[in-house]
Amino acid sequence: MTIGMGFRHRYTAVLLAVILCYLAVSYLILPATWSRIENEPGLSKRTMLTATAQGIAGDPINVGLIGTREDVVSAFHVAGWYPADPITLRTSMEIVGSVLLDRPYKDAPVSPLFFDGRREDLAFEKPHGRSADRRQHVRLWLVLSNGAEAAPVWLGSATFDSGVTLSRDTGQVTHKIAPNVDEERDRLISDLNQAQTVTRIYQARGIGPTLNGRNGEGDPYYSDGEIWLARLVRRGEKSDKIAGIQPAPALIQIKDAVFSWRASAD
Repeated sequence: MTIGMGFRHRYTAVLLAVILCYLAVSYLILPATWSRIENEPGLSKRTMLTATAQGIAGDPINVGLIGTREDVVSAFHVAGWYPADPITLRTSMEIVGSVLLDRPYKDAPVSPLFFDGRREDLAFEKPHGRSADRRQHVRLWLVLSNGAEAAPVWLGSATFDSGVTLSRDTGQVTHKIAPNVDEERDRLISDLNQAQTVTRIYQARGIGPTLNGRNGEGDPYYSDGEIWLARLVRRGEKSDKIAGIQPAPALIQIKDAVFSWRASAD
């Protein structure tokens, strides 16, 4: 009888210890490891994915900028990026001529995408090579007129155009994107940072880890699912130093490292 009672007491104590460990890990340790301060809480409930005019899922949102429209335009100018022309018959013919004749077109148009039900407010690009078939580019939407830092907040989709094709929906000239959209995100923020137009950089939650994404043209992409936000200097000013990236929580860093390793293996 005494042995049985002792066994039950030990069993109860072990069970209680297991339950307490579970509660500590699940509700304290892991959430603290994953959690981060969302510097712009007004972005937290948005679906971080663009769409085509036909409502098909497009490129992911992966960059954010904090500053006025003038700050944004100035920062891209200083960093050597060009504003994209609107799509017209003339500009469409120009981009075809640029590709076929291998001649420059630094401000070639970008096809429209939609976020929050409207097309991009701004678009910028940076050519790679002479013609317009390969280029860095980003579309930007003004999403908060007055964010947590008392400044406008822009979200954008940065991708690398790796070639020219025809849209399967409209037949218009369009580009296909390189699958590693994180690389283009990092390169864009680095360009702005190296131009000393950034005061700080931090991550925000984006679409989440994505291994087999497809955009509106069916181009594959993969991403760690993070948005990099950069606080811009005021127009005409320069930062006194290159900004560092605010570290993410440990598990997010591990996840990002896994995606970085996956990219380097391609």
